[in-house]
Amino acid sequence: MNPLFTPAKDDPGPGRTAAAEGGTRPRVTTTTDGTTPLPVAGGRPGIRKSLPPGTFAVHGTNAETRWEALRGEDYLTPEHLFFVRNHTTTPLIDAATRRLTLWGTGLRAGPVAFTYRDLLEMPAETATAFIECAGNGRRFYGEQQNQKVSGTRWRLGAVGVACWRGVRLAALLERAGMTAAAVALMPRGLDAEYVEGGENLGRVRRPLPVAKALDDVLVAYEMNGRPLPPDHGHPARLVVPGWVGVASIKWLGDIEVSAEPLESPWSTRLYRMHGPGLPPGGGPPLTRIGVKSAFELTWPARLEAGREHLLHGRSWSGNGQVVRVDVSDDEGVSWRPARLHGERHPSGWVRWTFAWTPPSAGNHRLLARAADETGAVQPVRAAYNALGYGFDAVARHPVVVA
Repeated sequence: MNPLFTPAKDDPGPGRTAAAEGGTRPRVTTTTDGTTPLPVAGGRPGIRKSLPPGTFAVHGTNAETRWEALRGEDYLTPEHLFFVRNHTTTPLIDAATRRLTLWGTGLRAGPVAFTYRDLLEMPAETATAFIECAGNGRRFYGEQQNQKVSGTRWRLGAVGVACWRGVRLAALLERAGMTAAAVALMPRGLDAEYVEGGENLGRVRRPLPVAKALDDVLVAYEMNGRPLPPDHGHPARLVVPGWVGVASIKWLGDIEVSAEPLESPWSTRLYRMHGPGLPPGGGPPLTRIGVKSAFELTWPARLEAGREHLLHGRSWSGNGQVVRVDVSDDEGVSWRPARLHGERHPSGWVRWTFAWTPPSAGNHRLLARAADETGAVQPVRAAYNALGYGFDAVARHPVVVA
């Protein structure tokens, strides 16, 4: 069994529902029909949940979690604190009438459709994993490296960890009759078609290699023990552990299973590195997330002089568990180890603390540098690319001590 997955404790087994066993499976809802976008509310286009300014920084149709809001929270990111990345708007999907359809030349027969109820009645598994936007940390290309990039100016708050429950994608592919000839999948969402620069790119979709699909990908219908909220993919979404967030398609509507390689604008134009030293069409499509760290502090932080402060933070990596975190208050000249504590999951993050007594009043910068189980360590500088993806360098967190 893949160590990422855990059989759901209340899974009643094939052909039996949790309701028959006294469980708490999600109910099929009939809120609105089809893919009706939510109305724009409070000047926040297309996001359903409340976005208090002390909790989120809003970037157009996206909402970034402020790290200080996670201070005191447990391991998992609550839904009300989880960042939102929308290409267009959050749709309201009628789970009772929608079908997840698998189709294509990589199947033995014609299209196979699964209802929401079908998913709930299949053996369930859970996976604790982070989801992170590929552009998380993008603004640091300019602020730390003096490099111009385009795209949403995330700081470090476009990441969250949840316990996802659902059906392994491998199980759906088996039931749909995937053949040995299949090489690629194309999951596609039910959100509105995306228009960029006047060109309609269609619904968000991105190729997924069969090898990854069969390894550790989940078709999730729950987040932290509750049905997926609309902003996070209700009624079902992909969770692709360790990979850039765009691979974890929300509002999953259909999956093409192909005996030929597949491409979309989200793999040929977007979500790949473009810039100096790269081929004219860009580097390969982005997959794994690098090693990253963040302090649970305001930006800038304001701390009292003359006493010790217990700082909190979190570190994560798409390559596996973080095994060490060091902190510096002298621009990386010297480093001291942070104390790792609490839960650890292969595709989650690790929480840590660091006792710091400011050496003086005034302006300081704190640096946190993590290393994962593969030996990968956060670099001093991130590899430049014009779209600002994959910032994994040590972030310099400003602190005002008075």
